[in-house]
Formats: sequence, structure tokens, C-alpha cells
Amino acid sequence: DSSRGSIMAAVLGLVAGSYEQIIFGYRVKTAEKEWTAEADFTHHTHTASISAVAASQRFVATGSKDETIQLYDMKKRTEHGALLHHDGTITCLQFYGESHLLSGGEDGLMCVWSTKKWECLKSIKAHKGHVTSLSVHPSGKLALSVGTDKTLRTWNLINGRSAFIKNIKQNAHIVRWSPDGDRYVAVINDKVDIYKLETASVTGTVTNPKRISSLKFLNNSILAVAGDDESVRLCDVDKAEWVCEFKAHETRVKAVDSFSMEDYCVLVTASNDGFIKMWKIHLKELESPTLLGEVNTSARLTCLAVWTPSSEQQTDEKPASEATTSKELTQVLGKKRRVQIAAEEVILEDESKPKKKKSGKQ
Repeated sequence: DSSRGSIMAAVLGLVAGSYEQIIFGYRVKTAEKEWTAEADFTHHTHTASISAVAASQRFVATGSKDETIQLYDMKKRTEHGALLHHDGTITCLQFYGESHLLSGGEDGLMCVWSTKKWECLKSIKAHKGHVTSLSVHPSGKLALSVGTDKTLRTWNLINGRSAFIKNIKQNAHIVRWSPDGDRYVAVINDKVDIYKLETASVTGTVTNPKRISSLKFLNNSILAVAGDDESVRLCDVDKAEWVCEFKAHETRVKAVDSFSMEDYCVLVTASNDGFIKMWKIHLKELESPTLLGEVNTSARLTCLAVWTPSSEQQTDEKPASEATTSKELTQVLGKKRRVQIAAEEVILEDESKPKKKKSGKQ
């Protein structure tokens, strides 16, 4: 649908966090040949380096070593206050649609926040040690987390309980669901383990030359991977092999994000060298990407998020059956059904039951 593409392209933002405690916001102007990123806002509410950033249609959330999550309202273009719940560095943030924000930290907590009143709805002691990464399933019913206790955990977000715990022999520092939600990846240092949801077992592994810092599914089978070197590599997760590699920056790449246009994908990369770059990738041909545009922030960038007012994330209204093609997944996520997740029985509660209100301190 080209109209959506052009509307989206007209108002597109990049948000990056830095060691220098500053958040940089850019508005992207798209053109046939070259895209330009114009400075839109900066804010300096954190008192330590920025460790995580996430964007919904309305809000940008940033996490820091200063133990706070700061909010920025993209509609009113104002700072929107801080969320104080974690002790220790905020390690990861992810919006689920427009309704919820999930945060993880060095305190081992995974918190679920409502974006309406910005209250902490659930505070889950997810790991002994730190939560290093979390990822919400496209249906919104499950989350994955990894931590420094050498476990990968599946959470039933409907009741806030642990659904399944997998002991992995090392500490993973990144976990991500695929867009269809039928598989996920976990990163341990320089290697990516590809898991199938149905069996919770590793179907393949790829190894990057250096420790991996960031990754992003460009579609359900192509994964962009960045690490402590200048190159970005694309992995075919079906075959568990590298299919493309290109030099993106002068120094190590710290973060990647992406979004889809009508017939191609735009990969955005941020580096220690201060640059944010936008790359055009045709996922069918997978030739080397072409550079659409770049901007120099002159800061040491740590994290990155693409902001679009028509956010691509699926929202709560979309039923799980529509969010995926996988038959098993529909069963796993179907209401009132007993499901088998790797030999552990999980009962997903029916969402229509009234929830008990818990009072939680903030």
C-alpha cells in the first residue's frame, strides 16, 4: 500500500541515546535519492549514560544507568516525567502497542507499565541477578526474558507467572521474538541461537566474528546482526547461515533498528563513531544495501529506536490467530486451552475474567 508508505515516510523519526547522557531526536525527510535527518529535539534529563530506548506512536522511553526511565511525549513535544521503580541500571525497554511498556533492569525485575496513567501494573522478579533482555510476543500474551542466572524464561503476561524456564549454560544478553512469533533468538556473546517456539529447542546457530551488541528481525526469516566491529551481517534464520555482510561504520556498530517501506526495508544503524545511517535493503535479492542518508550526532551512541506515528507494532486489538500463521502458536495462545510448551503444562487464563487490583508502590 503505497499511500501508507508515503504518509509514513513523511513523518519518520530517529531517536538515539548516548554515553553523554543526551537523547537525540531527528526527523527524516525522504526523497528518491537521498534522505536527510534534521535535528528535531535533544533532551538531557538523565544523569548517567543512556542504556535503552523505545518508541511507541506517542511516547519515547529512555532507560539509564541513573536507575530511571524518562518519558518524552512526541505529541506535545515535552518531557513527560520519570518512572521510578528499578534499583540499578535499566537494561531493556519495549513498548507493546500503545497500551503497555515493559522494562527490565539490573535488579532482576521485569515491570509492566500502563501508558494511560503510567502506573506499574506488575513487578515480576524475573531473574536472580540482572535481567539482560526481554521481548514481548506479537500477540502480547507471552514475554521472553534472559538474565545473568543462565536462564531463558517464558512469561504468561496475562497472569504475570512464569510459564517455562530453560537453563542455558551461559548468560544470554539479547532475546527477540520473530515478527510472526513462531520462533525466537537468544544471543550469548558472539553467537545467535535460533529457537522454535513449538519445541523450545535450538534449530540452528550462527557465530559473529565479534560480540553481538544488537539485532533486529527485518522480516520473519532475515535477521540483521551488529557487533563490536564495523560490519552488519544478515542471517537467514531458516538456514542458519549468513547471507550478506557490509561495512556500515568506521568503528563498532552499537545498535540497529528497521522499518518497512512498500517494496524494501530500511535498516538504521548507530555507532560509537557518532553516526546514524539509513540503509535501503531489498530483502528478496539481498545484495549489499545502499546508503540512503546519514547524520553525525558527534556523540558516542549506545542505543537507537525508529519512531513512526503509524507504529508498525501490532496492538492489543489484533487477535493471536490473525497475528500469526503458525497453527501451534494459535493453540498455545488460544484462550481456555491447556497447552504443551516443551513438556511443561501451562494454563493461560481467560482474559475476560476481571483482574484483581493490586496496590503497588512506585
